[in-house]
Amino acid sequence: MDDIYANLKAQLKLQEWPNVYLFKFIVPNDSEKVAKVTALFDSPTDLNLQPSKTGKYISVSAKELMLDVDSIINVYKESAKIEGLIPL
Repeated sequence: MDDIYANLKAQLKLQEWPNVYLFKFIVPNDSEKVAKVTALFDSPTDLNLQPSKTGKYISVSAKELMLDVDSIINVYKESAKIEGLIPL
Protein backbone atom coordinates (compact mmCIF):
# COMPACT_ATOMS: atom_id res chain seq x y z
CA MET A 1 0.00 0.00 0.00
CA ASP A 2 1.20 3.51 -0.74
CA ASP A 3 2.38 5.34 2.38
CA ILE A 4 0.55 8.53 1.34
CA TYR A 5 -2.77 6.74 1.86
CA ALA A 6 -1.85 4.91 5.09
CA ASN A 7 -3.16 7.60 7.48
CA LEU A 8 -6.39 8.07 5.54
CA LYS A 9 -6.96 4.34 5.39
CA ALA A 10 -6.40 4.00 9.16
CA GLN A 11 -8.90 6.81 9.88
CA LEU A 12 -11.50 5.39 7.50
CA LYS A 13 -11.28 1.93 9.05
CA LEU A 14 -12.64 3.42 12.28
CA GLN A 15 -15.97 4.00 10.53
CA GLU A 16 -18.58 1.47 9.50
CA TRP A 17 -18.93 0.64 5.80
CA PRO A 18 -20.88 0.89 3.52
CA ASN A 19 -21.36 4.58 4.24
CA VAL A 20 -21.68 7.92 2.42
CA TYR A 21 -18.31 9.59 1.91
CA LEU A 22 -17.68 13.21 0.90
CA PHE A 23 -14.89 13.72 -1.62
CA LYS A 24 -13.54 17.24 -2.16
CA PHE A 25 -11.19 18.30 -4.92
CA ILE A 26 -9.92 21.51 -6.45
CA VAL A 27 -9.19 21.28 -10.15
CA PRO A 28 -8.11 23.86 -12.75
CA ASN A 29 -11.09 25.33 -14.63
CA ASP A 30 -10.59 23.19 -17.70
CA SER A 31 -13.62 21.34 -19.07
CA GLU A 32 -11.61 18.18 -19.81
CA LYS A 33 -10.19 18.02 -16.27
CA VAL A 34 -13.57 18.72 -14.68
CA ALA A 35 -15.07 15.95 -16.83
CA LYS A 36 -12.36 13.54 -15.67
CA VAL A 37 -13.12 14.33 -12.02
CA THR A 38 -16.87 13.90 -12.43
CA ALA A 39 -16.25 10.63 -14.30
CA LEU A 40 -14.72 9.19 -11.10
CA PHE A 41 -18.23 8.93 -9.64
CA ASP A 42 -21.42 7.05 -10.47
CA SER A 43 -24.29 9.07 -11.94
CA PRO A 44 -26.58 9.16 -8.84
CA THR A 45 -23.78 10.85 -6.85
CA ASP A 46 -24.57 14.20 -5.25
CA LEU A 47 -22.11 16.42 -7.17
CA ASN A 48 -21.49 20.10 -6.49
CA LEU A 49 -19.28 22.24 -8.74
CA GLN A 50 -18.28 25.69 -7.46
CA PRO A 51 -15.99 28.06 -9.41
CA SER A 52 -13.37 30.03 -7.48
CA LYS A 53 -13.67 33.82 -7.21
CA THR A 54 -11.13 34.32 -9.98
CA GLY A 55 -12.58 31.51 -12.09
CA LYS A 56 -9.20 29.76 -12.41
CA TYR A 57 -10.31 26.72 -10.40
CA ILE A 58 -13.39 24.62 -9.77
CA SER A 59 -14.19 23.09 -6.39
CA VAL A 60 -15.75 19.65 -6.82
CA SER A 61 -17.63 18.06 -3.93
CA ALA A 62 -19.12 14.60 -4.36
CA LYS A 63 -21.11 12.54 -1.86
CA GLU A 64 -21.21 8.88 -2.79
CA LEU A 65 -22.18 5.67 -1.07
CA MET A 66 -18.92 3.76 -0.73
CA LEU A 67 -18.85 0.05 0.05
CA ASP A 68 -15.47 -0.09 1.74
CA VAL A 69 -12.25 1.77 2.52
CA ASP A 70 -10.38 0.34 -0.48
CA SER A 71 -12.93 1.77 -2.93
CA ILE A 72 -12.36 5.25 -1.43
CA ILE A 73 -8.57 4.87 -1.74
CA ASN A 74 -9.05 3.76 -5.36
CA VAL A 75 -10.94 6.99 -6.17
CA TYR A 76 -8.06 9.01 -4.69
CA LYS A 77 -5.51 6.99 -6.69
CA GLU A 78 -7.46 7.57 -9.91
CA SER A 79 -7.86 11.28 -9.12
CA ALA A 80 -4.07 11.59 -8.68
CA LYS A 81 -3.75 10.92 -12.43
CA ILE A 82 -5.55 14.20 -13.21
CA GLU A 83 -2.97 16.96 -13.73
CA GLY A 84 -3.37 19.94 -11.40
CA LEU A 85 -5.97 18.30 -9.16
CA ILE A 86 -5.70 18.93 -5.41
CA PRO A 87 -7.50 16.53 -3.06
CA LEU A 88 -8.82 18.11 0.13
